[in-house]
Amino acid sequence: MARAGGTVGQLTQLLLHPEHEGGRHARNIALRSGQSRALDYIRRVWASASDAISTTIALSSRHEAYEVLAALRDRIETTPWRGERGRTALRVLRAHLNFAEIAGGPLHHASERQTAEEAGVSRTTLRVVYETVLRPRGWLRRLRVGHGREGSTWYLGDGTIPGHGDHALLSRFRSTRFPPDPALEEWTTPETATTADIDSTVLGQLMGHDAFTHHALGSAALVIISALHLRPDQTVAELVGTSSVSRATTYRTLKRLADHGLVQHTGETWTLAPRALEGFGIHLPDADNGHTAAPAQGWDKVAEHHGTSGIAARRKALHAAERAAYQEALDRLSEHRSRALVIVRDGRQVLVPVPRPDEIPPTWHAPDGRVLDPVTGHSAADWRVATDGRLILITPADQRSYDELAAAHAEALSEWESVA
Repeated sequence: MARAGGTVGQLTQLLLHPEHEGGRHARNIALRSGQSRALDYIRRVWASASDAISTTIALSSRHEAYEVLAALRDRIETTPWRGERGRTALRVLRAHLNFAEIAGGPLHHASERQTAEEAGVSRTTLRVVYETVLRPRGWLRRLRVGHGREGSTWYLGDGTIPGHGDHALLSRFRSTRFPPDPALEEWTTPETATTADIDSTVLGQLMGHDAFTHHALGSAALVIISALHLRPDQTVAELVGTSSVSRATTYRTLKRLADHGLVQHTGETWTLAPRALEGFGIHLPDADNGHTAAPAQGWDKVAEHHGTSGIAARRKALHAAERAAYQEALDRLSEHRSRALVIVRDGRQVLVPVPRPDEIPPTWHAPDGRVLDPVTGHSAADWRVATDGRLILITPADQRSYDELAAAHAEALSEWESVA
């Protein structure tokens, strides 16, 4: 409605119309809390929708969507991701870009567990980079929190914030132990360049492997490998600029990769060894001390060498157990039904909602698992007690959704209050 040029008044008429399916929630609010609360809710929704269309792009075809994603990938690859947190944010953002490419546009669905497995990081680290890097810098926005079997709804941004520059949050990646001294011209320019140049496709393919966890080769190796794959034969000074990795970390990472035979240098330039992207190194004698570095025999062997083998598998197993426990809880909640008292007033039946309709006293429990009628003392044929001590209505006709049950309860509550 907002993108089509409608007004909040037209939206209100649609949502409050009794035959409009999309307005069920707004009508429930009006029924439970009054018309003014429903109008406030609609105005908040309209403001959110107006803000969303001002920061998103209307895509009329799948071809346009892929053009937008290609431009976004180029921007990601040329943006400097400084520090360990910045490189971790790059992995998470690349995971979301993978999901967006599958979905066919910036709007996509993904759960936190799914993204953590794709990026090769923990959920705790994932949430940190969401809140400190990606969301504040305009790279990612969560439009809807996931529930049940549905993941959250995300929208990929272009990394720009209205009224801020590209380096608005640069201080997050710099030490603040000693403040800068303008007289000494400190912190006027970063060590790394203002633009990067990496191949994020390579990064996206390797980042989920155990060999690139924090305690193994790490994110710095991922970025340096991606930079060398795009532009071979780079010096350390050039790598510092293209990978946005500090000089000291670049030297340490190159030595670690060289020990596995994954990179080689000729004079001052470095390049990837043959089959390095598959994790296979080569024998290269070290000119400094004469020893021969043990070549890698695949990414699995690299992970075993660093003691990180099996981390991804254990993370997936943990997430699978969490999903199963969560689904079991949802299944128990979906079984809950509330039983209301029915009275006859002026020749018509009125439902009386109880304060806690989902709880039953222990004296109502029958030995056969059914519910004892407190009036007659006999078991009710249409009711039984769930494993958590709550009522379940097993009548085949009770196939209403949660929204329908909530609307019926609100209607019963309003009718009871009017009768009382």
